[in-house]
Amino acid sequence: MKLLLDTSALLWWYKEPALLSRNVYAAIFEERWQIYVSAASAWEIATKVRLGKLPEAARLIERFDRYIAEQNFLAISITTHHARLGGGLASPRKDPFDRIIAAQAQIEDMPIATTDKAFETLGVRIFW
Repeated sequence: MKLLLDTSALLWWYKEPALLSRNVYAAIFEERWQIYVSAASAWEIATKVRLGKLPEAARLIERFDRYIAEQNFLAISITTHHARLGGGLASPRKDPFDRIIAAQAQIEDMPIATTDKAFETLGVRIFW
């Protein structure tokens, strides 16, 4: 089974795993789950670090690929298919990072680990 971490879930795993639900926390440790992290999360974190909105994640973004590998997470790149779907999703949600992550979840047929109910307006399943 596959699970895509929203950027917030990834940051909680990095800084405060206790903020994750029991379901998500358990899934990360269960071998039957493949945990994915979107390139959009790297983009979002790097942007927020640059803007000074997320200074505590500067170390994470410096070693993002290594960290993902150390956690046995799988990186998912953004394809043109993801970009076309994400850009075309009809929803009041304007966040480009969320749109790409939602498109990846739809195309790759996986739920998103998130507390953000706005993802439901983007047509994805939430796992929490």
